[in-house]
Amino acid sequence: MKPANTPDLYTEIRTILSEARQSVHRAVNSAMVAAYWEIGKRIVEHEQGGKHKANYGAGLLKELSKKLTADFGKGFTSTNLKYFRQFYLAFPPTEKGHALRAELGWTHYRLLLKVEDPAARDWYLAEAISQTWSTRALERQINSFYYERLLSSKQKKAVTAEAKAATKALATDPADFIKDPFVLEFLKLSPDNRFLEKDLEKAVLQNLESFILELGKGYAFVARQKHIRAGDNFYIDLVFYNYILKCFVLIDLKLGKLTHQDIGQMDTYVRWYEDKEKGAGDNPTLGIILCSEKSETIVKYSVLNDSKQLFASKYKLYLPTEDELAREVEQGLLEYKLRQEERE
Repeated sequence: MKPANTPDLYTEIRTILSEARQSVHRAVNSAMVAAYWEIGKRIVEHEQGGKHKANYGAGLLKELSKKLTADFGKGFTSTNLKYFRQFYLAFPPTEKGHALRAELGWTHYRLLLKVEDPAARDWYLAEAISQTWSTRALERQINSFYYERLLSSKQKKAVTAEAKAATKALATDPADFIKDPFVLEFLKLSPDNRFLEKDLEKAVLQNLESFILELGKGYAFVARQKHIRAGDNFYIDLVFYNYILKCFVLIDLKLGKLTHQDIGQMDTYVRWYEDKEKGAGDNPTLGIILCSEKSETIVKYSVLNDSKQLFASKYKLYLPTEDELAREVEQGLLEYKLRQEERE
């Protein structure tokens, strides 16, 4: 029998206490979120008679804030009371009271309130839960228009499936996983400054967690500058494995315009991986060329047009403006419609 002061016993007790504290924290956090929702409900019912757009007295909120702060401390400013009201209106009551999720804290919900489109809000909420996003990760995805960029990508299945049934997994069509454009503002590389492809790769590796978050679901880092010999010596910039798609994903980082040479080189990489690295249970290898400029003409008259394994996506080094985003979405939807008509 081991002495009571052995490290094993201490570790077990420490784990029990840590888990208990986490459970208490989650319970308290969930209770406070529910309380804020209830406060919002009372404000709506009392001052507005349940109507969304009715004017309510700022004087009343100010007085409420003063009394609540005196009794319960900070956190009950007039601004926060308005947030509680908005919280209730954005997440209306159900037959069972409310549909709030215990996995999300108040800061998560505060960020979700910034999203005006209900479908987008539901999608971000579902993703935050399924991907266990921190509040920082959720904020970045909202600010980089993740949902909207998926809408403008080649396929719409992923977004519509998630929006309509948030608990369902993404479809396993590789095209649903490839975004266009990628927003890499976290690299802090200015498009006005000169930098080389090796600088771009270095910045990606220094911000690998953010880059994987931008890639999407299921990605795990495998290698950088992967050496292969296919007649000549080649080096693949980045190699990932996607455990949802069950395949390797090769990424080549390119400055400037997409060229036929870039496409041919990636095709070589993919074919080599199919022959040398792909396992018996793996699905076909995917290749993504990340370039700062993408010519749709080159895409149309190259193997990219029909390939289910090769993709080219633009990357942006800054967050797009609302106007730029609107143009991207409109152009993406138009291209998707044209492709559908061609298939018919």
